[in-house]
Amino acid sequence: MTRAGARVGVGTHFRYDGETVEVVEMAATTAGNEVVLKDRHGRLLRLSLRELLFSDRATLIPEGPGPSSDDAGEIASVVLGQLDEEGRRQILERAEHIRELLSGYRSGSIELAREGEPRAPYAPTLSLDARYAAKATELGVAVRTIRRWVADYRRHGEAGLVQRTSTQARPFGRADDRWVETALEVMVEHTGESKPSRKMVIDRTQARVIARFGPEVVPQPSQATAYRVLTELERRHPLFRLSTKRNRDIADRPEGPYGKLRPTRPGEYLLMDSTRLDVFAFDPLTLKWVQAELSVGMDWYTRCITGIRLTPVSTKAVDISAVLFQSFRPRSAGRDWPRHAVWPEHGIPRTVLVDVEGATGPGLASPPLVPETLVVDHGKVYVSEHLTSVCRRMGISIQPARLRTGRDKGPVERYFRTLREGLLQVLPGYKGPDIHSRGESPEDDAFFFLDELESIIREWTAAVYHCRPHSGLVDPGLPGLRMSPAKMFEHGMARAGYIEVPRDRDLAFEFLQTKWRTVQHYGVEIGRRRYSGPGLPEPGFRSPYDSPVKNGWPFQVDPDDITRIYFRDPDTRAWHTLVWEHALSAEMPLSEDALTFARQLAASKHRFPDDRLAVADLLERWNLGLGTTIAERRMALRLSREQAAIELPESEAETVVSLPSVRKALGQDEQTAELREPDVVTETGDDDEADLEDLAGEDDFYADALEDV
Repeated sequence: MTRAGARVGVGTHFRYDGETVEVVEMAATTAGNEVVLKDRHGRLLRLSLRELLFSDRATLIPEGPGPSSDDAGEIASVVLGQLDEEGRRQILERAEHIRELLSGYRSGSIELAREGEPRAPYAPTLSLDARYAAKATELGVAVRTIRRWVADYRRHGEAGLVQRTSTQARPFGRADDRWVETALEVMVEHTGESKPSRKMVIDRTQARVIARFGPEVVPQPSQATAYRVLTELERRHPLFRLSTKRNRDIADRPEGPYGKLRPTRPGEYLLMDSTRLDVFAFDPLTLKWVQAELSVGMDWYTRCITGIRLTPVSTKAVDISAVLFQSFRPRSAGRDWPRHAVWPEHGIPRTVLVDVEGATGPGLASPPLVPETLVVDHGKVYVSEHLTSVCRRMGISIQPARLRTGRDKGPVERYFRTLREGLLQVLPGYKGPDIHSRGESPEDDAFFFLDELESIIREWTAAVYHCRPHSGLVDPGLPGLRMSPAKMFEHGMARAGYIEVPRDRDLAFEFLQTKWRTVQHYGVEIGRRRYSGPGLPEPGFRSPYDSPVKNGWPFQVDPDDITRIYFRDPDTRAWHTLVWEHALSAEMPLSEDALTFARQLAASKHRFPDDRLAVADLLERWNLGLGTTIAERRMALRLSREQAAIELPESEAETVVSLPSVRKALGQDEQTAELREPDVVTETGDDDEADLEDLAGEDDFYADALEDV
């Protein structure tokens, strides 16, 4: 039996700094054991034995054979670990036969002899050849096989008795390597195409092999072998078994080791992303069935959702700015929200406060944070001039994710999945994540308005998601402890000692869109709307700005509330509010899309409509469309069916409201009705322009969000 140890003494050879040296003397000194080495030129070198044995500069040259780390065979734990229970039992039984053959005892020791051992054919007094013959007769194998087993057992123990297969060395069998490489090349080319059949890949591989190497140069494998080769190549490059989308995701994986940003405190990284929800909703403005798109902002360290915005169909650049704005100034919590779902006004964890309700008042729906870095994808709304200019002004860095690499924003993608599995799939109108999961007619039961759906998502996030432990939120010092996003926020406060908060509330105006207009004697006109108010420059006063409009001034416009615009005096740097001339008729915030729809509605009913008449008609319509009772919702459905007489673009969603199954959504039990109609806090302000929490409304924004002005 070979040994792992080697003798070190006079005459032992080492390789030191690339040269072969020999130990010529060993001595024990007060400083420790030392050796004298001599190289092939006769030069002597004295150094400590510790340096010789443990330094990376020296390597021992063994004199005889023995185990080495670069041996071709695997270690015993790897070999035996590949066996199942039945295979392991057979190997242990074979080892007992070998030990009985060599020593007469199955355990290999006389101290552990079993009853009746040693048996007569395997008595130690018999010759080894006789015992070989007896064991071969007993097991029904050749004597040569027994000798091979004994030799393997003596070299490697039980692991040497495991039969070695050649499939690991040649997983493709006898198939030519050139044919295999060509087949893999053809499979890679089909990554972005529709899923092919195995036969087509084999035919194309054969044609390419002939064209590249010539006919009858590379042997064509049999059909069975070719199919086995493709099955083995499926492990390297999936093509046939999974969906084409999943195959593309696997093909886009990075070749190197995975890496990611590692946040160390709250507010360091803010993940932002948008997704189309798997549930139908109802637009309260146009009374149409729509697909809602959700945009969120998530603090990476705590997994807290700092901003939520639900928009119909598509997301604009200002929608993303509104989500970012909610990180600076979160929306208020609902009146009936549980206490654990409400955040203090200043973002300090509730465990630090003595009286949470007395110190925080109504409370917030999410913690206020000023992010240091945004992690976004390459969507147009995320790389738009509007968002990048806001981030540049706020001192926020933008870290773009890799193209088509969703794992770079893994936590927010997991939130979307948790939202779908934990909330959306129990709501009426749920249609599933893909066409294969879709019901027969999910839109028939959908009767949630967009504002209701956003309120439900916001409350579920605050009351459930923020308070439920996450497997990904751990402290390296306590790996077994699972924390919720709210607890992780407290942990981050204790660890970092601070959070970033907005330094000036008037910075909110910089999230809005800028419109360049001239000042006339009647005020300012934007979108055929006239605004006026104190602080407006006198007509004819030259503008100090080099604007795209001659003598133009900048005005900040909120598409969710066009009843007022905002202007900053270039001398005093104070903000002023300019009110729309028909603002008193609205009696509530009015969006750009709502006014456009109101003008179309008024044009279809009146011969000479104006904005005042259009707003009045829209308010009358909203009394039905925004109703929350069952009776009011039925009236909304009847009114939506009458829209067919209005000259508007046709949509398949308009025909859904006439289906009988729509009324089924109105007759739900009390539990479902309670889920569908949560109390929503009515946002109120103090008449100044800084209260812009309606940025997270449900209306569409302007269509030219990405255009330079």
